[in-house]
Amino acid sequence: MSDRPKYVYDFEEGDGGDKRLLGGKGANLCEMTRIGLNVPPGFVITTEACLAYLADPERRLPPGLMDEVREHIRRLEAKTGKGFGDPANPLLVSVRSGSAISMPGMMDTILNLGLNAETLQGLIRQTGNPRFAYDAWRRFIQLFGKVALKVPDELFDERFEAIKARVGARSDLDLGADELAEAAEAFLEVVRAHTGRPFPADVHAQLEAAVRAVFDSWMGKRAVDYRREFHITPDIANGTAVNVVAMVFGNMGEDSCTGVAFTRDPATGENRLFGEYLVNAQGEDVVAGIRTPKPIQEMAQEMPDIYRQLLELRERLERHYREVQDFEFTVERGVLYCLQTRNGKMNAPAMVRTSVEMEREGLIDRRQALLRIRPEHLEQLLFPRLDPGFRGRPLATGLPASPGAASGRIVFDADTAEARGRLGEKVILVRVETKPEDIHGFFAAQGILTSRGGKTSHAAVVARGMGKPCVAGAEGIRVDEAARVAVVGETVLREGDVITIDGSTGHVYAGEAPMVEPEFTGDLATLLGWADEVARLGVRANADTPADAERALRFGAQGIGLCRTERMFNDPARLPVVVDMILAETPEARAAALERLLPMQREDFYRIFKVMAPRPVTVRLLDPPIHEFLPREEELVREIEALRHLRETLAGLAVLGQALPAEGAGAEAARALASLQGQTVEQALARKEGMLAKVRELREVNPMLGHRGVRLGITYPEIYRMQIRAVLEAAARCVQEGIAVDPEIMVPQVCTAKELEYVRAYVDEIHAEVEREAGVKVPFRFGTMIEVVRACMRAGRLAEVAEFFSFGTNDLSQATFSFSREDAENKFLPLYNEKGILQDNPFEVLDVHGVGRLMQITVEWGRRSRPDLKVGICGEQGGHPESIRFCHHIGLDYVSCSAPRVPIARLAAAHARLREDEYRFD
Repeated sequence: MSDRPKYVYDFEEGDGGDKRLLGGKGANLCEMTRIGLNVPPGFVITTEACLAYLADPERRLPPGLMDEVREHIRRLEAKTGKGFGDPANPLLVSVRSGSAISMPGMMDTILNLGLNAETLQGLIRQTGNPRFAYDAWRRFIQLFGKVALKVPDELFDERFEAIKARVGARSDLDLGADELAEAAEAFLEVVRAHTGRPFPADVHAQLEAAVRAVFDSWMGKRAVDYRREFHITPDIANGTAVNVVAMVFGNMGEDSCTGVAFTRDPATGENRLFGEYLVNAQGEDVVAGIRTPKPIQEMAQEMPDIYRQLLELRERLERHYREVQDFEFTVERGVLYCLQTRNGKMNAPAMVRTSVEMEREGLIDRRQALLRIRPEHLEQLLFPRLDPGFRGRPLATGLPASPGAASGRIVFDADTAEARGRLGEKVILVRVETKPEDIHGFFAAQGILTSRGGKTSHAAVVARGMGKPCVAGAEGIRVDEAARVAVVGETVLREGDVITIDGSTGHVYAGEAPMVEPEFTGDLATLLGWADEVARLGVRANADTPADAERALRFGAQGIGLCRTERMFNDPARLPVVVDMILAETPEARAAALERLLPMQREDFYRIFKVMAPRPVTVRLLDPPIHEFLPREEELVREIEALRHLRETLAGLAVLGQALPAEGAGAEAARALASLQGQTVEQALARKEGMLAKVRELREVNPMLGHRGVRLGITYPEIYRMQIRAVLEAAARCVQEGIAVDPEIMVPQVCTAKELEYVRAYVDEIHAEVEREAGVKVPFRFGTMIEVVRACMRAGRLAEVAEFFSFGTNDLSQATFSFSREDAENKFLPLYNEKGILQDNPFEVLDVHGVGRLMQITVEWGRRSRPDLKVGICGEQGGHPESIRFCHHIGLDYVSCSAPRVPIARLAAAHARLREDEYRFD
């Protein structure tokens, strides 16, 4: 017995469940044959043969492969009663690709193989239909020429169009046998001229060349690009099988047709046969768009018996595969054949609807209903998106930082965005980069575009939290905020020009593109309810305002896992008070400013607690460096210069007794005058100069590793004390009103238990005061973010003080890799991903081998000290399905993510539970 592997399987002997070996198409052909559907006979050459071929430096077919193929051709001849290459009774075959994962149109197919000058005449005699035979012949020459001989397709098209033009034919259907014979002769000349050799007449040589061509197409550019785009790795699908199938013909006359159908509508999920067909055509005509096909329902009148058989086929396919099927069929002289079936590709609304309806119909159970939908697929339901039919050319491309799409007029600063937004205008905020003081512009804008920054930049994080589209780091756009223009190559975009951004792709378009609005359907609510019943991980939302909290509840959040107190400072009405606090030179002056902020924060917390009651709300004390609440140095310098110029202008005009002009040389001074907001020039100048001095005083070499988080709380205890009081007094008010609350006070940037003990002392002191003043018991929990590597190593000690941990994986990833997030994403991370140095961007997908190991150690050591320690994650990766799967694996209690990703996280948490036995990360 030979040790050589078996490379070829007849449809009757192939295992329909082995898609890795036989490819999806081949496995399904074997399976359909096994269950008795009318499938043309054939055989499958395995993916192992493909991999052996591709591994050979000289691209030689594996030894013995063609011997096996010839043996299976003999079997095929016996089944069909025809001969391969037989001039009297020719057997023709199709040669088609098929990987383990469907990659429609990405690899090559050749139809009508086995034709030459002699078998062509045999086909004419066999069918009595010269037009059909010459049509098949010219199709084969062109397809074989393009795929196997690499002849450019347009060379054939030029000759064919010339013949059609000469005879006045609008389509190939208007051509008779003579014109098609002429086209075939012209195509043979094209092959000879391009390759220097005649078209191959040996049918076995044709077959061998076709097998090689299909194998080669696995490494073709479009297939490689497709696998990269959809993250199809070798462990998912490796190599393509080759399916050799006896040809059946849909172009044999008016009683023949070909078509593609879905067992349910792939756009809506409606439970009805959906598809198209063409009479007197071959399958490529439908998918290539050569002719306009007819809706499948028309077949009920045109071919009623075939339509009835199609409805029966639809039912059998769905009952067997328990999934919506996309199938191809051909009718040859009134006989229906099923040529292929695969799981149908549908949009998210259709997937959700069919999951719920198929469960109710008893076709699938709830486990299958949940697992058939990829969590990230739900993004389509949650954000406005570009119309799928839109074919605009991108003006520029950046990083897809927050999904969804938006159109609006360009504005270059947050104040203008707010002013125009109040007037009802749709605006896109365009900045070099954003800062916290731009927050009011975010509220007003439809979307955000920055020329600098990454997917975890301020703009990206805030936009995701708001559910607004964002394109970040579009370095091809040069933004000049002072001149109010953005330049892309030769294109100049001015304030007021309309653009469209697509935060799902990173594309930026000139003008307004058509949109499709999201839908949160009842079927989605049902599906996610099933997910919640299954999941062990809870899902919370990152939310900073009462409106954010209400939105999070609509998406099904089970609490707030991260409420960032600094976001409350960014309100335009509060920012001046925050600036007063920063500029204060004494603790007393700082306390006075904080006393003004206290009622504002207290009211915010009260409203958030009320919205989320009785769910937990984790409040993070102030985290960023305080200089971030001040304008950038270059902006202050520019404003100070304008104010000084204004002072000089006013002085000069006063001497002359003239008014300040609105345009021309005095325009800049006029704008400066308008910005005074009730101050004198000297007052405004003094304040701006004070800000500039403070910005320079607070400047740090690396602010992300500097004076921030708990370090601020210990240096300026009055800041943290104000925030703690606001939280506890808001909770006390809720208790007084009979509202159940579950507040959690979280300290950021902790690296030692001593820091936690300092802050806990503030909490205990203020808690006692609040309870005494309010006359009620005020519940709370005290915990810390884990975002410093040392904190992971001291988890056991920290857990003696903290009642909960929450991983801040944005900063923890940055610290673990020693990467600056924005620099890494804009400089070298794409190259690292492309070269396989890193498989994923660690700021999007949790790095389980590095950051994940730290998390695992932290959970284990923390729970040794405090067995009931609650642990969650609130970094960006908390909404990523693969990261959620890891969080489930290491025993986290919850994940927290931006509100629009909550449905995705809920489904991912269910998937993690349902597939926990399959998970490996070593």
